[in-house]
Amino acid sequence: MTARTGRPGTGRLMRARSSSAARTPFVLLVVVLLSGGLVTLLLLNSAINQGAFQLSKLKQQTRTNTDQEQQLQQEVAQLSAPEKLERRVQRLGMVPGGNPAFLSPDGKVRGVPAPPNSSATPQPDMPSEAPAPADESAAESADAPADSTTETTDDTGTGTLTSTATGETTGR
Repeated sequence: MTARTGRPGTGRLMRARSSSAARTPFVLLVVVLLSGGLVTLLLLNSAINQGAFQLSKLKQQTRTNTDQEQQLQQEVAQLSAPEKLERRVQRLGMVPGGNPAFLSPDGKVRGVPAPPNSSATPQPDMPSEAPAPADESAAESADAPADSTTETTDDTGTGTLTSTATGETTGR
C-alpha cells in the first residue's frame, strides 16, 4: 500500500505504517502486568485467609486455657478455705505450736519456748493393723511414739520446729 504525501512538488510515494505492529508490545505488556497483578492478589488473599484460620485456632485455644485457669483457681480457692485446711491438718496429725523462741544473729535466744498444748493433740489417721516388724529392734522402735514436728513461721520469716513426741522446740 502506498500513499501520496501531502507535499506539493514531490512525486515520491511513502508506505503507510501499520498501526497494529506498534501496538503489539504495549498490549502484551498490559496483559502481562494485569495477569501478574491478579496472581499476586490471589496469593496475598490466600496468605491472609491462612493467617485468619490460625488466628481463629489461637483464639479458641486461649478461651480453653482461660476456662481451665479459672477452674483451677476455683479449685485452689476451695482447697485453701480455712475449714478444709483445718481438716487436712488434723488428718496429718499436726498440732498448733507453743510459744516460739527466736535466735538473733548474735546468737541470743529471744522469747521463752513452750511445748504445744498436748490436750489438743489430735492423733493422725493410721491404718488399723501395722505390719509386723522383721526383728526385735524394729519391734521396740515400732512401740516408741512417732516423732512428728510442727513448723511455725512469723512475719519476719523466722520459724520454729516443735516435736510432738518430746515437746522440744528448736529455732531455725
